[in-house]
Amino acid sequence: MLSRQIFLIGMPGSGKSTVGRRAAREASVSFLDLDDWIEETSGMRIPDIFEKHGEAGFRRMETGALAYLTRLRPGLISLGGGTPMNPENRKILRAWGSVILLDRPIEKILEHLQTGDRPLLREDPEKKLQELYAERMPVYRSLADVTLRNDGELSSAVLMLVRVLKDRYHA
Repeated sequence: MLSRQIFLIGMPGSGKSTVGRRAAREASVSFLDLDDWIEETSGMRIPDIFEKHGEAGFRRMETGALAYLTRLRPGLISLGGGTPMNPENRKILRAWGSVILLDRPIEKILEHLQTGDRPLLREDPEKKLQELYAERMPVYRSLADVTLRNDGELSSAVLMLVRVLKDRYHA
């Protein structure tokens, strides 16, 4: 059983939700996706939240949700790509758990990324993703206790995360 929350961070399309969900199941730890939880509790899809409340409104909801989720039984929590960019969220991550960066090369992200439901990637997704990558990766790397490279098969990334959860965090 985990003693602290494990936060999974990375770029949109890095595989946080898919890899995290599968690895948590195999390691027998609980899994929550922050964006899914926000959608479920707000009754709105993320794009609709952005449209109605703007990015600033969504980010306030995100911080509140993150603070709430840290107090649940420790497990693996997949965060939205922008979550670690807020200094308040970074304090929460450091205070309440450990951070695993799922690092996927931008070329691999672009091969598989569905941009329709991603408000920040609607216009010129390739250019915007490159801008976000340049802005976010230094922050992600500074936060990460562990970095896992997701540049191969999905099953390899899942296996690596399961090993880290069991070996380092005693899941």
